[in-house]
Amino acid sequence: MTTACATIALSRSGASPKSEHQVGFPAELYARSIPADNPQTPAKIALGQALFVEQRLSADNLQHCEGCHNYALGFTDQKRTSVGIDNQTGRRNAPTILNAMFNASLFWDGRATTLEEQAKSPILNPIEMGMKSPDEVVAKIQAMPQYREAFERVFGREVNFDDIARALASYERTQFSFDSPFDHYVAGESGAIDESAKRGWKIFNGAGRCISCHAWSRERPLFNDGRFHNVGVSVGKSLTHNVAAIRADSGDSTNLDRLATDSGMSDLGRYLVTRRPADIGAFRTPDLRNLLVTQPYFHDGSAATLWDVVAHFNRGGTRNPYLDSAMVPLDLSKADEDDLVAFLATLTSPEYAEAAKVEYERQYHISRDAAKR
Repeated sequence: MTTACATIALSRSGASPKSEHQVGFPAELYARSIPADNPQTPAKIALGQALFVEQRLSADNLQHCEGCHNYALGFTDQKRTSVGIDNQTGRRNAPTILNAMFNASLFWDGRATTLEEQAKSPILNPIEMGMKSPDEVVAKIQAMPQYREAFERVFGREVNFDDIARALASYERTQFSFDSPFDHYVAGESGAIDESAKRGWKIFNGAGRCISCHAWSRERPLFNDGRFHNVGVSVGKSLTHNVAAIRADSGDSTNLDRLATDSGMSDLGRYLVTRRPADIGAFRTPDLRNLLVTQPYFHDGSAATLWDVVAHFNRGGTRNPYLDSAMVPLDLSKADEDDLVAFLATLTSPEYAEAAKVEYERQYHISRDAAKR
């Protein structure tokens, strides 16, 4: 597709579709991630890329997907929680879209099960992009000649909200990220990572118990289990706040988006979706790749460094009635913690290697300064 909007998107986002020729790329898993009713095509991907940076998808013509999911920042905004329309602040940290196509569910609470479903929510969320309805979105995009032409060319029909989501999802499915030093190491290049990282990999699989949730295999090298856990983050009064009222709530997607950004409800996590008490305070296990460019960490952005994250798990999280049974003190030494961080650093893909080196040094000095206090 050669529309003006696609050309602008390529130059503005800097996030061209990634090559599948990456060490560690799970080709079979990727093929299964593409739905039969939304096959990948170059024209559709280019349209999705244009929409990803299109500010007119928002009510104030200022917000866009890339605002919270910036390629240069690992498809995050590196803020504790994101700022949307009218400078409103959300309650959750913006997760990366890198490798999101492999997730069985999306958002921290899993309230969407496909990228197509997920793509619609931020556009209509009153504190994110602020559009009032799907019809309003369609009318705005349809009014632009370049998009009318593009949608006719790609889908053979006029602009509609489902196809906007299909195009966005198709673009997002091109943003996978492997080929890290760790991928080269497990492929047989013993010198791809240093001795500290090798010790960290052993701790990850052993005393650190990380592998139990951040699962990895050659067939599914994603470092997550696709499940939800209460790991003792944000365990204040909100964990039991107004639970009865939530049980009476309809649970439709609009209400779920509202509750996810509500100051009293957001930390309830997966419970907002399932209404199961066991899911109170539980959040989706994140992928661990490219962590050194997707800081801060946890669903609320409350951990500033990887050392903070490792220390949190080392002490077994913060106790609460709904804490996952696997969360127990680990009794790791400071040297063990350093080795774990060294291992996590090896999960960085080549395009982020230089930024990750700078961030590693920054976080290292923060952790050392904190240890002196």
